[in-house]
Amino acid sequence: MRDRGVGVSVVPLSHQRVSANTSMCRPNQTRIERIGPDAVRFGRFACELAESSESQIGFSRRIFDKPENGVRKIVLATNMAETSITINDVVFVVDCGKAKETSYDALNNTPCLLPSWISKASARQRRGRAGRVQPGECYHLYPRCVYDSFAEYQLPELLRTPLQSLCLQIKSLHLGSISDFLSRALRSPEPLSVQNAVEYLKVIGALDEREELTVLGRLLSMLPVEPKLGKMLIFGAIFNCLDPILIVVAGLSVRDPFLTPFDKKDLAESAKSRFSCRDYSDHLALVRAYEGWKDAEREQSGYEYCWRNFLSAQTLRAIDSLRKQFLFLLRDAGLVDDNSSMCNRCSQDENLVRAVVCSGLYPGICSVVNKDKSISLKTMEDGQNSVNGKEAKIPYPWLVFNEKVKVNSVFLRDSTAVSDSIVLLFGGRISRGGLDGHLKMLGGYLEFFMKPDLAETYLKLKRELDELVLHKLLNPKMDTGASEELLSAVRLLVAEDPCSGRFVFGRQELKPVKSRSILPGCSGGGGDNPKSQLQTLVTRAGHSAPNYTTKQMKNSQFRATVEFHGMQFVGQPCSNKKLAEKDAATEALEWLIGGAPSGGRDVDHLSMLLKKSKKKNHRRI
Repeated sequence: MRDRGVGVSVVPLSHQRVSANTSMCRPNQTRIERIGPDAVRFGRFACELAESSESQIGFSRRIFDKPENGVRKIVLATNMAETSITINDVVFVVDCGKAKETSYDALNNTPCLLPSWISKASARQRRGRAGRVQPGECYHLYPRCVYDSFAEYQLPELLRTPLQSLCLQIKSLHLGSISDFLSRALRSPEPLSVQNAVEYLKVIGALDEREELTVLGRLLSMLPVEPKLGKMLIFGAIFNCLDPILIVVAGLSVRDPFLTPFDKKDLAESAKSRFSCRDYSDHLALVRAYEGWKDAEREQSGYEYCWRNFLSAQTLRAIDSLRKQFLFLLRDAGLVDDNSSMCNRCSQDENLVRAVVCSGLYPGICSVVNKDKSISLKTMEDGQNSVNGKEAKIPYPWLVFNEKVKVNSVFLRDSTAVSDSIVLLFGGRISRGGLDGHLKMLGGYLEFFMKPDLAETYLKLKRELDELVLHKLLNPKMDTGASEELLSAVRLLVAEDPCSGRFVFGRQELKPVKSRSILPGCSGGGGDNPKSQLQTLVTRAGHSAPNYTTKQMKNSQFRATVEFHGMQFVGQPCSNKKLAEKDAATEALEWLIGGAPSGGRDVDHLSMLLKKSKKKNHRRI
């Protein structure tokens, strides 16, 4: 590279550590170091694609600052830098010729995010980053013969993404056969891609066997979200647990609000695991994070809450805005009236919320196989950003997930563990198997074995539940109170399912872990009282006593939050304040002793807490 004095270089990368949509440069990742014998210093800025918030926007602007004398600024950027930004002092561009691009594997019915060669148009755009306000040079790290093999332009989105939403719109506009219409496109998608989309719409009940819109399909076509998310909204309104479902759908429609800074990854993952409350659900964790943010906003402490829990305030505000828009759309469809309290009678029933999430995400489902020291999922692996990806054991037999994507291997994003009863009642069509008591779903991919009488009970409940949903869709003003016995039976069955997968052939039930005393030698310092045990642990570590905050919920139950050493732990809803505080203390104790295994190994958070305390005391001396 010829010397033009001390200037700026942009190096586009084919992949990044953090995936999202907005440029961010973190000052603590900036390094000034000497490279080679010429003693020229280099300032390296990691320009990542990451979640943006107000504080991070200031970090992003550092890539536009002029470096000090004797320092060369190097900006490492993804392909976002091709067209989105102009840095005036860029002199050199180094182009690797690669980019991570979304594609669709029709054979495996899987979206992919893999490195691939860029197009000639992208190469020209990268070259144009230099020389915009002063002479510059671009170095392409590939030979001319490789460049000549590049496509002129990027592959059209029609050929790179699943087609479910597009197929639904084609039918809603009465454009005839889906396959015939798409075959007339300038570059038509693969027939297998179209077939996969049509089969998916049939499975969720949006199309009938003649590929005509059903009542559910017509409603889904009016909602500006993916069909699975639209179905989740509709079922949330029908089963009276609308508020948490609005949060889940809004959260899945925007970028992930949970931030994972590269230098604080462990702390960020611990913060997210506290929201999960060992419920094995990313969606319930999102609901708790949003509700905590709303409470903090009412107390004028929203930004502090987001900073402490590694959340994006900007994304949470976007979720709040979308949630209100979805509520208006449901009112326009007639599924929700002005008295929204009636649609939230069961919003505190987390088992029912799981069931509605399953109704939307199905057929995105995989089976959980618990091994000695880890779990495996049938035909795929769990995503790294999921709370379930850090669990060594999952007591549920199934996981429903929002997205399956192939990177270097196949990952699941945003998953929730569900029981057999939830899948049978809120999943898709059930068919009888070859034996008495044998039920099948998805053409035999899911199989259940039970007593014949119990199988008939599930079939009858499923049939009556489908009829209730159909009547509600045909007549949105219909009062579901007449079917209260059916709904109560369904809620009871879903709540009382032991979640052991007892209907799955060959599945071994997890043995319950015996409860252990956190402080075995402190019978005089709290005994079995979790609040006393927690206070003893925290004060011995040199920190202030835990602080408890208890709030009454809409269903007259209480939920407590305990805070110490800058960390918060939320307990389960309880009948009174005393029990709620004990449950929050138990949650904190189990985290401290490593009750939530991470990455297949026990993490002794208690030792970490004590170690930090010793360091602080040492500094005081």
